Amino acid sequence: MNKINLKNFYLNLVIILIVFIFDRATKLYILKLAEVETSVDIYITPYLNLFLIWNKGIAFGLFSIDGSIIYNFITILIGLIIITILFMMLKNNNIQRYFFALIAGGALGNFYDRIVYTAVPDFIDLHFYGFHWFVFNVADIFITIGVFCLILVELFFNNKNINEKN
Repeated sequence: MNKINLKNFYLNLVIILIVFIFDRATKLYILKLAEVETSVDIYITPYLNLFLIWNKGIAFGLFSIDGSIIYNFITILIGLIIITILFMMLKNNNIQRYFFALIAGGALGNFYDRIVYTAVPDFIDLHFYGFHWFVFNVADIFITIGVFCLILVELFFNNKNINEKN
């Protein structure tokens, strides 16, 4: 590995660790609150509450299930996806590698919870005049930001390269 690749590797590792640690810290805080208060339902603003739920599904509670075989299959599938994301991050030399690092850090945070708790604690409840978005956590925020940025890069930078070839 040359110096530049090693530097990028360590920078990506730091991003992943920061996202993972920030996610863990917020989840541990909420779980401690739930332990002390027996539940978490905190009104912060007219648009934001902290409300603890346990998500056994995938992103934003989709495909929540009770069957252990299906749950284990989904967990293994998520693990394989994380490995793929890490591989894509390592092979990429553009700005996308940082977005893959954000996704990997968030995915590892949720994957850790799936292994340790057999569910992911979600607690951020955004709502607007009775419409509630899916309850989510800090890891989901970083995953969403990473995916959104990857889409923007594809739309604006790769599309530009296609137009230059014509």
